[in-house]
Amino acid sequence: MTVTELSSVESARLKSIVDRYMAQCDGLEAHCSRCLETQRWGGNVVLMVVDGAFMSIGLNYFTAVVPGVAAYERQMLLGLVPTTLADLADIRYETVAPLWKNHRSWEMAKGVASCLSSTLASGASTDREALRTWAAGASLESWQTDAIGKVKGVGISTYQYLRMMGGIDTSMPDKIVRRVISHIVTEANVDLPVKNDLDLVDTIDVIGRVAGYRPIELCWMTWMVQSEGKTMRMDKYRDLLTRI
Repeated sequence: MTVTELSSVESARLKSIVDRYMAQCDGLEAHCSRCLETQRWGGNVVLMVVDGAFMSIGLNYFTAVVPGVAAYERQMLLGLVPTTLADLADIRYETVAPLWKNHRSWEMAKGVASCLSSTLASGASTDREALRTWAAGASLESWQTDAIGKVKGVGISTYQYLRMMGGIDTSMPDKIVRRVISHIVTEANVDLPVKNDLDLVDTIDVIGRVAGYRPIELCWMTWMVQSEGKTMRMDKYRDLLTRI
């Protein structure tokens, strides 16, 4: 669906609802800009790939994934674990299992690093350029036939997550994103599809154009308005977002 297929009343109603959600997420815009500039985790692409690999198994991002990546970062600064994509592609499970036990995560990290390293071999001069070059040429519609999309453990959401960190303004069709966007669409009483993964990403694009936000901001908003205990994640982790 295009923006022009929504009436002015529907568009205004949709924007009003999204504005209410986004008003709770002060500071999110800057974080998303860093993501699109491939500057998360201090601009270190190895940490971004490790982040994506840890996140892919569905654990709580802030209480499990972030501490896990931070532990890897500390070991990296000591020279105990790979600092480049080329070295990450050859990592041995035994050396990193004490940091993160899930074998599938490390196999995924190795596979993604190997694919991105091939981009380095074909002309990219840095790990950052390799990720951004891949992301620029990676299509959502053909994600299952993409080299990274074929890596075991990389589903459509992880694929999109990596594209976002590679500079593509898009979103992830995970269960939390789907739930929040479904609530917004229902409350606004607009006919926008959310059940199919590709349709959901398209719907977020439409909402972004109507409401004046980037798709990546809408995606992160859905995660940050969730509560942990009695505190909304955005309030609980606002300062942390400036680092990751």
